[in-house]
Amino acid sequence: MSALDAAIAAFSQGLPICVFDAEWREGETDLLFPARAATPTAIRQLRKDCGGLLFLAIGHEVAELFGLPYLQDLHTHSALTDEYPVLAELITNDLQYDSRSAFTLSLNHRDTFTGITDHDRSLTTRRFAELYLECLEDGSNAAARLGAEFRTPGHIPVCRETEGGLANRQGHTELAVAMARAASMEAVVIGAEMLQPDGDKALTVEDARKWAEERGIPFVSGHDILNGVK
Repeated sequence: MSALDAAIAAFSQGLPICVFDAEWREGETDLLFPARAATPTAIRQLRKDCGGLLFLAIGHEVAELFGLPYLQDLHTHSALTDEYPVLAELITNDLQYDSRSAFTLSLNHRDTFTGITDHDRSLTTRRFAELYLECLEDGSNAAARLGAEFRTPGHIPVCRETEGGLANRQGHTELAVAMARAASMEAVVIGAEMLQPDGDKALTVEDARKWAEERGIPFVSGHDILNGVK
């Protein structure tokens, strides 16, 4: 079984995988779980073993169903920059690894307290994936149903896939949701970046691969996914 096949098989069972993007991009490895498998234990592993930001990666189709905008579009909208000039000063125009940020709104489920505990973030993550499937099936007003259960800002930052996916952007968001689709799952994935123990730099790809091997977690690269996932 290839590394990619092993990762797809694990993901389809709700198990974690490690995905390294590329040296020419962020040069980071993310630990990923399918969102529906986001138990408090999974959130705890992401928090304790990774050290980076927990984020929810969603496919373009998921973002479109709920009407979730790119934060970059909101922050550069003339109506907002006129009312809040500081937004124009803080414009994102100097990313070193990309030309556009994938972030959309951050969320908390309305049944959470602060939203930051492992239980709270598990609920927010898992319920978002479930709600997407429910809205997809019954054709209800997805934005209204999202608002009935979730609020923003929250403690789960959400990143949305670029339209066209990997053909147009090869970031961790696109790689994560591509793996979900390859595993025949909804394109909703929870993950976190793996940092070195002191937090000063990303965990090297060699150390990330060794960490994954020691724990029996499949490890794949962006190159593997780009060349193996259709």
